[in-house]
Amino acid sequence: MNVSVIHLLSDSQVDDLLALYQKEWWSKGRTLTDVRTMLENSDLIFGLADDETGRLLGFARVITDMVYRAIIYDVIVDEELRGQNLGKRLMDAMMSDNVLASIASVELHCLPEMEAFYGKWGFAPNNSGTRPLRIRRGDAPIGHKASA
Repeated sequence: MNVSVIHLLSDSQVDDLLALYQKEWWSKGRTLTDVRTMLENSDLIFGLADDETGRLLGFARVITDMVYRAIIYDVIVDEELRGQNLGKRLMDAMMSDNVLASIASVELHCLPEMEAFYGKWGFAPNNSGTRPLRIRRGDAPIGHKASA
């Protein structure tokens, strides 16, 4: 299968992304309207598309100030295609991107079992003594554990 990295999603690829989200515990329940708004307000978009069909196979996005901080969100690969190095291809595309490479600190959140995967690109637990804090608003799923 030939796959290309894309930075803009077609309408059908937005539908593909929504379908990918519906299969994951952390993104199930997202709506098409919200996904379109999210895409419009993300600074960098990385998708993997099948060259033959155009179908979206993987996706990630970045929010950044373009100088000091960036955070990677929503790294996802179609579950039926996992184990075929598409996640590696997606991460390689992001980490070699000229804009992202120039940003001082790049972060992402992951489950402990994914730390080794992301460690291949230099990601490590934050040992600076700071911890991410969060306010949860609404019913949108943000994690697999209930918030207090």
